[in-house]
Amino acid sequence: MKIHEYQGKEIFRKHGIITPPGIPVFSVEEALNAYRTLDTKTVVVKAQIHAGGRGKGGGVKLAHSRDEVEKLAKEMLGMVLVTHQTGSNGKAVQRLLIESGADISKEFYAAITLDRGKEMDVFMVSTEGGVEIEKVASKTPEKIVKVWIEPLLGIKNYQARKLAFGLNLTDEAFKEAVSIFIKMYVCYQATDATLIEINPLILTQDGHILALDSKFNFDGNALFRQKEITEMRDISEEDPMEIEAGNYHLNYIKLDGDVGCMVNGAGLAMATMDIIKIAGGEPANFLDVGGTASAETVKNGFRIILSDKNVRAVLINIFGGIVRCDRVANGVVQAVKELELEVPIVVRLEGTNSEEAQQILSESGVSIIPAIGMQDAAEKVVKATLGGLKK
Repeated sequence: MKIHEYQGKEIFRKHGIITPPGIPVFSVEEALNAYRTLDTKTVVVKAQIHAGGRGKGGGVKLAHSRDEVEKLAKEMLGMVLVTHQTGSNGKAVQRLLIESGADISKEFYAAITLDRGKEMDVFMVSTEGGVEIEKVASKTPEKIVKVWIEPLLGIKNYQARKLAFGLNLTDEAFKEAVSIFIKMYVCYQATDATLIEINPLILTQDGHILALDSKFNFDGNALFRQKEITEMRDISEEDPMEIEAGNYHLNYIKLDGDVGCMVNGAGLAMATMDIIKIAGGEPANFLDVGGTASAETVKNGFRIILSDKNVRAVLINIFGGIVRCDRVANGVVQAVKELELEVPIVVRLEGTNSEEAQQILSESGVSIIPAIGMQDAAEKVVKATLGGLKK
């Protein structure tokens, strides 16, 4: 789960991380009230969407007067903001953050996430703040300083000091950075975050360290113990089909291809997407129906997959362990009949009662393309998207 910048800064402040004063607004009138409340000449008007690169897309601008705040609020509210993270369709701006301006001397980058390879958290900082960290990592990786933290031990003072040294900070700014880094890690653990990012973390002209931005990702499996964070969820920023899938207890992520994938188990889903790409196709989604692939589950899965107009064929790849293959086959047949599906359906069922499942499919009277093995299934579904294999 993601949240907006202003919500992330609320969390930061609760953990003692200093941010510029700011007020979220949902209308032009609220923007003007916020400008009056902040009582400062220069403010930053920031579009609030779940994506980075807002500044380059025109979603972060300075205002030096009430009239400029009004003009920018009118321009930004309702605009479709396109950044390198939103895709070409962009995202509609429904809220803004009106924030006091800051006198910036230097901009830095700071972030914490999980390094799965080392099975530890990694804390990264860079002197190249305010830019896309991916470019820094690819072109000048030596400018990123990293420390790895054992989660059971937490961050140590010497690690925070190493990070502050990596930013070439001295005197009071050095001490403030060390303090902020320790507080960031405490915040990261306390909120069950999978990512905390500040870009930029700034050094002000008078020598202080401020978090000028905030980005959080949270572990969805831990939200049951994060009530306040769960209440920050903005479903308007999420894909409608992902929300609907969640209502049916399905795991769905939309991708950019034309092959719909219905599988059971995240590992099998990843393997299925890989083999589709090896066969020359592009997966349109990640849809995991879990261990209860009933007729109703399969039917709902089809509805969600086919809501994507780019889908030209569907691959059902189920391993029968907890769920029996014959039960899945009955569900597939029932769903195909009820929904009157027109796209080619390739089915690969392996595991418990797979032979019975093949018989059910062959005697069903519906047009289903059977497959033996993952490679056969991938080749057939890719061929079907090209019009070379019919139901």
